[in-house]
Amino acid sequence: MASAPSKLYADDVSLVVVLLDTNPFFWSSSSLSFSQFLSHVLAFLNAILTLNQLNQVVVIATGYNSCDYVFDSSSDLNRSFENGRMPVMCSSLLQKLEEFLITDEQLSKEEPEGKIKPSLFSGSLSMALCYIQRVFRSGALHPHPRGSVDGPEQYVAIMNAIFSAQRSSVPIDSCYIGSQNSAFLQQASYITGGVHHKPQNLDGLFQYLMTIFATDLHSRSFIHLPKPVGVDFRASCFCHKNTIDMGYICSVCLSIFCKHHKKCSTCGSVFGQAQSEAASASDKKRKTPET
Repeated sequence: MASAPSKLYADDVSLVVVLLDTNPFFWSSSSLSFSQFLSHVLAFLNAILTLNQLNQVVVIATGYNSCDYVFDSSSDLNRSFENGRMPVMCSSLLQKLEEFLITDEQLSKEEPEGKIKPSLFSGSLSMALCYIQRVFRSGALHPHPRGSVDGPEQYVAIMNAIFSAQRSSVPIDSCYIGSQNSAFLQQASYITGGVHHKPQNLDGLFQYLMTIFATDLHSRSFIHLPKPVGVDFRASCFCHKNTIDMGYICSVCLSIFCKHHKKCSTCGSVFGQAQSEAASASDKKRKTPET
């Protein structure tokens, strides 16, 4: 995405938007506790802000019922250090994050118990892209934008957000620490030209964040970053929201179905109508006696 002539363009200035997964269903089974993970993330955010005084950091908490902004460095007027410790922004982030967790948990009481819900990644990703576009259009600074258990029912919304990021030249980096890899995050990083990496040693998570994800986009052109070994391009069907290897695709709207349907539930197109009419005409021709 070309920058507007009136905007100042800086290669080493970054706008880092972090999507923080707070889903308790995931963290309850993770080998790394959420508090330990958060300490690594806070150190990473602090490092990003100290690399360049013009850098901007935004954190969006992603729960299983809602998502919301919990930190924006542009609104934090005091980013100074106190006694050599982390900036004051950490206390503000932690307070808003705690309030978000309480609100998200209260919303879950309305849902049936025992149901494991995926994180609202599609919602937080859309919020991140909207924020980036707002910075592009309103600010005098044009920084490099960056973004950081899959829910198949969010497939359409996530893919729409990924393609929007691609058109806006916004690479999406993904750091995945779960036991199973995420196809959505793999596709997001691959399509947008970002980095997808799964740290092997979680005790050194901060080093992974600094050496891989803290690299600005200008420096990535001459630094060898991890390459994806393979990308899971499997899609989710529109009928049952299940991840499938093979399926049926509507030729009109490109909707995906795991089983054959007579009619597309998305655009209303009738499947196989031309073939049925041709077959019917062929049968009538064979049955009609020649004179």
